[in-house]
Amino acid sequence: MVKFAPLFVPWERRLQTLAVLQWIISFLILSLVSLVVFIGLLFTRFWWFSALYAAWWYLDGDKPRKGARHSQVIREWVMWRYMKDYFPVSLVKTAELDPSRNYLAGIHPHGVLAPGSFLNLCTESTGFSKTFPGIRPHLMMLNMWFRFPFFRDYIMSGGLVTSDKESATHILSRKGGGNLLGIIVGGAQEALNARPGSYKLLLRNRKGFVRIALKNGAALVPVFSFGENDLFDQIENSPGSWLRWIQNRLQKILGISFPLFHGRGIFQYSFGFLPYRRPITTVVGKPIEVQQITQPSQKQVDELHQHYIDELCNLFEAHKLKYNVPEDQHLEFC
Repeated sequence: MVKFAPLFVPWERRLQTLAVLQWIISFLILSLVSLVVFIGLLFTRFWWFSALYAAWWYLDGDKPRKGARHSQVIREWVMWRYMKDYFPVSLVKTAELDPSRNYLAGIHPHGVLAPGSFLNLCTESTGFSKTFPGIRPHLMMLNMWFRFPFFRDYIMSGGLVTSDKESATHILSRKGGGNLLGIIVGGAQEALNARPGSYKLLLRNRKGFVRIALKNGAALVPVFSFGENDLFDQIENSPGSWLRWIQNRLQKILGISFPLFHGRGIFQYSFGFLPYRRPITTVVGKPIEVQQITQPSQKQVDELHQHYIDELCNLFEAHKLKYNVPEDQHLEFC
């Protein structure tokens, strides 16, 4: 039976729902809309606008790999505050980050759409700049999203950059420090495991980020977002099922995953594509010091990777009871 939302709710909550709705629409269809507009303008008297943008795009093509283009105005949009309050999302600091250093933050888990990571690193809604003064955040995103005209400029304004070695090296090798690169280590594939109560992380064989940290001498920062997996339900797709087989095949071919998720609607709570109103608390751990090794051996990578896993587990165990995680629940790695 469908459970409808109350007819009269505070405007504050309506605005929160609207903020989340626009964000989901932006990342699901705005990219395609921008492409249609770009092509469509070529067949109108405004063809020159697309032509000028194409020239700009050609000259600016490497920007997503060169640290993006932060816009403090967009990062501070009031809309992000309403979106943050919808869940709500909060940022917890457990240690200082020295602004003279560069950092590579491993973020876990991915969740379905990763709103916690976006709000914390790509907006000022949770007060990142006040919590970590002197640190400029960036967040990696699949390269394909930067191939859409107009949309690429929008996402770069928040600090989103391409997910490749060139992009990571550019940020982590900057002189003077003060840069943090967030990598959602489990990536799109981990989204297929995202469901309430799941603490399974795709990390055991993910060592590329560790190698990048070693090559650039960037401190590793474990980050865990409690509640990120609780925002949507997902159709059963256990490993070995026909659905998971299809999802894995599509992920390998297209580079993106297709979790069949559902949450609530705009005016009812029973079904839809809006996330549930459940809190997300992102806890930023203590930095792991990393000495620069331009050509790290596999043994050095393995040792640092294990050290990172240990620190991530310690972070999870130290905070899980505060965020309603059962005492006997531990992280699982695959």
